[in-house]
Amino acid sequence: MKTAVNLGGIQMKNPVATASGTFGFGFEYRPYVPLQRLGAITIKGTTPAPRRGNPTPRVAETPSGMLNAIGLQNPGADRVAGDIMPGLAELGVPVIVNIAGDTVEDYASVARKLDRVPGVAGLEINISCPNVKKGGIQFGSDPRAAAEVTRAVKSVTGMPVIVKLSPNVTDITAVAEAVAGAGADALSLINTLLGMVIDVEKRRPLLGNVTGGLSGPAVRPVAVRMVWQVYRAVKLPIMGMGGIMDARDALEFILAGATAVAVGTANFVNPRATVEVIEGIETYMRQNGYDDVNQLVGLAHRWESQ
Repeated sequence: MKTAVNLGGIQMKNPVATASGTFGFGFEYRPYVPLQRLGAITIKGTTPAPRRGNPTPRVAETPSGMLNAIGLQNPGADRVAGDIMPGLAELGVPVIVNIAGDTVEDYASVARKLDRVPGVAGLEINISCPNVKKGGIQFGSDPRAAAEVTRAVKSVTGMPVIVKLSPNVTDITAVAEAVAGAGADALSLINTLLGMVIDVEKRRPLLGNVTGGLSGPAVRPVAVRMVWQVYRAVKLPIMGMGGIMDARDALEFILAGATAVAVGTANFVNPRATVEVIEGIETYMRQNGYDDVNQLVGLAHRWESQ
């Protein structure tokens, strides 16, 4: 039974990865997960310089999910390259580094520092960050800005580049087409939906940052719909994510067109969620007579011709 997939040049032994920001740098989950079992590990967002993140509170539980406003707290690109990647490289698992910044130059700077660092299999561009040179508008909400960032990163690295799309747009396919045209090797979607919680006792926003990103099962139908649309619009491999709690959730994304999936919020409530998703996909394949997981990618689109 073949479970290996190719995500834009990243060879994964199975289609299950971790979602950025939900798995730390991987080492934190060693007591619970055999890390070598994973298809890939995507580590938390990395910026040119260290960041302390947003003021607290940073997390709020919501029905069927959670809001987070961490603010990209991280040790910076130099420490990730010099102190963190050597240990991850020893695992023999593809490591995808999520990169972020306030300007196009920031993204290029991080990509340049991580290029050819042992263990780094690819870069995931977080375009849900504000462009400080354009009044704070998110790169991910403007197809031209998203394409500009993609081109800048591609110009300084030979590694596979995955662009992580924001759902906070009118038409996600327009952004997908723009970054595909700018040279992206793969896409990941969706990032979190913008949300807010108000503390009714204190009569003020609960999160220190006022707004945060909504993730968890509540966003899954939106995420599956967007994967479905993007699969039809562009010919790039997709990493689907958004509320995956078990194998059946993951299979929805694969059948909608995702070559791979990433488990995120589920890691907080079940540290072994990634492994259980892998095992569940394998069980589904055996029970339904599939010997290659790639046979399932986009299979739901064929119902119209049946």
